[in-house]
Amino acid sequence: MLTTRQLFLLNTAQTSSFPRSLEVERAEGMYLYDPSGNRYMDLVSGFAVSNTGHRHPKVVEAIKDQVDKYLHLTVYGEFIQSPQVRFAEKLASVLPESLHSVYFVNSGTEATEGAMKLAKRFTGRSNILACNNSYHGSTQGALSIMGNEYYKRAYRPLLPGIGFIQFNVLTDLDSITKKTAAVVVETIQGEAGVRVPELRYMQQLRKRCDETGALLILDEIQTGFGRTGTLFGFEQFGIIPDILLLAKGMGGGMPIGAFISSHKIMDALKENPILGHITTFGGHPVSCAAGLANLQVILDENLMSDVPVKEKLFRKLLHDPRIKEVRGKGLMLSIQLDSFEQVERVSKRCLENGIIIDWFLHCDTALRIAPPLIITENEIIDACKVITEAILTEIDR
Repeated sequence: MLTTRQLFLLNTAQTSSFPRSLEVERAEGMYLYDPSGNRYMDLVSGFAVSNTGHRHPKVVEAIKDQVDKYLHLTVYGEFIQSPQVRFAEKLASVLPESLHSVYFVNSGTEATEGAMKLAKRFTGRSNILACNNSYHGSTQGALSIMGNEYYKRAYRPLLPGIGFIQFNVLTDLDSITKKTAAVVVETIQGEAGVRVPELRYMQQLRKRCDETGALLILDEIQTGFGRTGTLFGFEQFGIIPDILLLAKGMGGGMPIGAFISSHKIMDALKENPILGHITTFGGHPVSCAAGLANLQVILDENLMSDVPVKEKLFRKLLHDPRIKEVRGKGLMLSIQLDSFEQVERVSKRCLENGIIIDWFLHCDTALRIAPPLIITENEIIDACKVITEAILTEIDR
């Protein structure tokens, strides 16, 4: 009989020739457990998904409660479904007044796709700008605005009318013109290795969009739901996007995303043509129930309040001459090393010692730290001890 790992390689489509192949039997809080009972501390959170930890009891309870009522009913937007209504209401209550129309989808990539269509439809323009080293998803439209040619060249031709600017470079903002439908920007660049922009850049970006009539689309797919120390990253820059993209940490582990705007903008999808954007499973009632519970946990348990303190502790404990830099904001950090070989060896050593850590799509010389917000100071100390020992062992060998 074939093992589960053999079946994984045989029947499950692979995305690389070297998957981690860690078999997980269960997960709880900060930890994953393999079939042998070995425990692994998750410093990646399923890539910024499990902000409230794995299987938070209140999220699980909300899922079970909704499963007993109904699952999928019809395509999004036709029936009144309480989980969607309540979650949208809650999101609107914690967002600026202009962000009150929520379109639920299944993922961050779908949120990107919907926002790109909405911007074109509302402005009547076709040109879209994104940033070099950006990542907004992997479908055809989202791939078109990915700022790394390595991942795109095999799939060309992609969408026309796409241009790129340098992230955090003020002079490049002149590229935004009255022909620009939208500028799509990550509030903090994630896959570029966690690059935090300057306050002035973000404010000038907002100003330039206002001057030209271009819509500002902020991608908060990784930064949302408390990861940076505020509920949404844009709050730290004193700006408000025209369209906000959410996913990952939104559903407490369930698949869900959203693009959010004003009714004035969002209503452009209602006519000429009607059904301007359609999704069958977007806003699935179980995912919305989980998302509402997840957001309520973040607020009720005040998980954001000590994120800055935890960031400082990580920075303090990762002070090592072999580390070039620790970048980021809150619990969205990167450890810069010299090479991918070092990153690969260190991450493998960490896994062998019970710590899950990873790297970045556009920056494979840095290690990713994005643990659940529930991580304790003692867990940070334990994790950093393993990381620094791995760096010492693998870089100096």
